[in-house]
Amino acid sequence: MSLTGFLLVASPTLGDLNFAGAVVFLIHHDDPGAVGVILNRPTTLAVERLPQGWTIAGPVHAGGPVEPEIAIGLADSDAGQGGWEQVADSVWLADLEAAPETVPRIRVFSGYAGWGSGQLEAEIARGDWIVAEAELEDVFTDDPSGLWRRVLARQSDPIRLLASYPTDPSLN
Repeated sequence: MSLTGFLLVASPTLGDLNFAGAVVFLIHHDDPGAVGVILNRPTTLAVERLPQGWTIAGPVHAGGPVEPEIAIGLADSDAGQGGWEQVADSVWLADLEAAPETVPRIRVFSGYAGWGSGQLEAEIARGDWIVAEAELEDVFTDDPSGLWRRVLARQSDPIRLLASYPTDPSLN
């Protein structure tokens, strides 16, 4: 089953610091592997160079540790435009090289998270990731710092209990 358009929520016990507390939106998943962007890592960087017609509100988000020099745009649009690829109902992988026909809501990511064939499935089976359905506002949230807890809180028990997991369990 393809997990394209789903969220990966980092388990509190995930040992990779690149993904501690991360919520990843999968923009592609098939047999050769998976690609996603971390939704809850805004940076202090502004988008500097885009073709005329693009209006970007908010900062660039750190999409993941792979190829941070690559810009990835996710657009909220009812209909795609030339060169765009639909990821979920109204979420599109936007072609940032071309001016848009209409200016949708967009979020720009620097880099991405990537998994080779079978790697993501093994990490999910090991319990490193919780797979959750994505909502449009997860991708375009104005409060990325609270996203991990919000996504977990809307899951069924016992997973929803992880939303109250302490940021630093050693302080308990």
